[in-house]
Order: sequence, then C-alpha cells, then structure tokens
Amino acid sequence: MNLGAHVSTAGGVSNAPLNAKNLGITTFQIFSRNQKKWQSKPLTELEIDQYRTNCAELEIQETLAHGSYLINLANPDEEKRKKSIDAFYDEMYRADLLNIDYLVVHPGAHMGSNEEQGLRNVVDSLLLLLDRQSSGHVRILLETTAGQGTNLGYKFEHLAEIIQLVDHKERLGVCLDTCHAFTAGYDFRTRLGYENVFLRFDEIIGLEMLFAFHLNDSMHEFNSRKDRHAHIGEGEIGIELFGFLMNDERFNNTPGILETPKGPDKYKMNLDALQNLSGSDT
Repeated sequence: MNLGAHVSTAGGVSNAPLNAKNLGITTFQIFSRNQKKWQSKPLTELEIDQYRTNCAELEIQETLAHGSYLINLANPDEEKRKKSIDAFYDEMYRADLLNIDYLVVHPGAHMGSNEEQGLRNVVDSLLLLLDRQSSGHVRILLETTAGQGTNLGYKFEHLAEIIQLVDHKERLGVCLDTCHAFTAGYDFRTRLGYENVFLRFDEIIGLEMLFAFHLNDSMHEFNSRKDRHAHIGEGEIGIELFGFLMNDERFNNTPGILETPKGPDKYKMNLDALQNLSGSDT
C-alpha cells in the first residue's frame, strides 16, 4: 500500500508537499480550500506553480483532496443543493489546477426525505458537475460513511447505485474509510470477515472502483453508526485488519491515507505501526 496522510496547508497549499516530506511519505491528502466556510480565496498562479514545483522536486506520487464538510449533494432543498454543487465545482476546479489525482467527498445526507430520493439527488448533482467540467481530469471518490444521522454511503449498495446511474465512469471511484465501514456494520477484524467484506465489495461495486483507503481505527464499537477516529490498533477495530490490508497484493499501489488524531508525531507513530505490519503473518 502507498501510505500517506492528510497534511496541513497552513501558509498555502505549496507547503503540503513539504509537510509530506517531513513525514517521509510521497502520498498525501489536503483540503484545497477552507473546509468550514462556503467562500474561499482563489488560488494564485504563484501558489499553484510553487505547489507543482514542490511536488515534482519531492517526487510526490499521488495526491488527494478532501471536499468541504459543508457540501451536501443530497440536500432535498434545491437552493441549498445548488450552493453545494457550486462549492464542489470549485473543489473540482482547484483539484485540476493542482494536478490532484483524486477528490474525496461524502455522498451527502438526505435530511429527512428518504434514502432513495437522497441518492437520486446525489446522482443528479454529479451529472450536472461532470457535464459542467467535461474536460476535467480529477477522479471523484465517493467515501464510505458511518451512517450517522441521515448520511448516505454507509452501504456498498448506495455507492453502487450512484456509480451505476452516473455517466463518465472514468471520473468516479470509491474511497473506503476503515473506521466508517466498521461502525456502519462491515466487520473485517478476522481473516474470514476481511475476505467476506471485500468479496461483497467486489460483487456490489467492483474492486476496480476502489482507488483509495482512509486508514483509521475507531473509538466506537462495531455497527454503532458513529464516526470518531482512533490511532491504528488502539481502537475497537484492533491491529489485525491493518495487517491484512498491508499484505494484500490487490492493494499494493493503492493510496492509504491516515486521518488519525492530529499531530506530526502521532502520524509518524501510526505510519510506523502500519509499516511494521508489512510482511508480517497477521
């Protein structure tokens, strides 16, 4: 697995590759804009050029951006959904300017309508976005969710339906968050459970659509539908799952992004834990 982490862009996005270098990684994820505000300053040409230069000089392999937490492509309110669509279009535009490979987004929350209508809204939103940015290159990765509240994406079937109904399959994929999947009801703590989960994923979505992982343990128990990340091997999932992933040849070149509790020293601790599992008999 191509291990990475979500790194800071404090002081400008061009600092992200430098922060990745300090962690000893060549894959990273960023927020390309303020994830808690609707409006963000546009990227300057100088910042874009410096970011690209730093990525090239530091031999960065793959990059991901994570969409703003405000965006809800499933919102039943048309005006609010349009606001989310416009914000996500800006995310797509920024990702292309920065030559980012993948843009990760939570499918959205149906806000009390119903799941089927919520999924239909996500499909319609993505169709509009991909038509609007028909010449773009960034691949949108739908992230598995824990299913808190009315959030969609906690079932593989949700993601499969969206992908099936959206044209431009070459612009779509999935990011599997280990914490989210576990608390949504996918138990891969044992070898048998692990194989069954990915067999189901392959049957429902297709492993060829799995382009990235978010590697997180969980503070909450199995099937709790709660989302709170823990350090690798220190939560309810335990260490075995991560050993299975690190030694699964199907995912040798797949980005695995840490989103564990923050701090460079903590990231290094988690990266070491994962790297020590590579080649183990777990």
